[in-house]
Amino acid sequence: MNRTDLVAELAKKSGLLWISYAGHTRAVWHEWVGDAVCVVAGGTEQPLPDIERHETVILGLRSKSTRALVAEVKAKVEVVTPDSEHWEVVTSALKSGRLNLSDGDHAIERWATESVVVRLVPTDEISLPDQIATTIRHTSPHLTR
Repeated sequence: MNRTDLVAELAKKSGLLWISYAGHTRAVWHEWVGDAVCVVAGGTEQPLPDIERHETVILGLRSKSTRALVAEVKAKVEVVTPDSEHWEVVTSALKSGRLNLSDGDHAIERWATESVVVRLVPTDEISLPDQIATTIRHTSPHLTR
């Protein structure tokens, strides 16, 4: 299995991953769609302030069972707008994967007006456990609002 396949496999197996940028790390729900981690943020969804203003972020991928950090990968941030070729596929996947969605019939329209949808496309810059500092590997990020 190559490193890109490893990232895809880890992202698909876990409902949460950690996104680090601008000095903060936040746990987020996501969906793996095609070749990217996809996330909806802002509005009444999970807070990821100004994520759309960043070129790259770091994704922390942890074991679902042990929560141990398995890999970190640098990912390119791509905003998905309603006129994007990715909009329908990405938002449909996010909608179907979203737990406790209160407005299922209108969520995608709400995301189009009040939230930002992003694709986080992994790059070749991947760190595996032997490359990640021990102090980072055994800590859990704090959830922030």
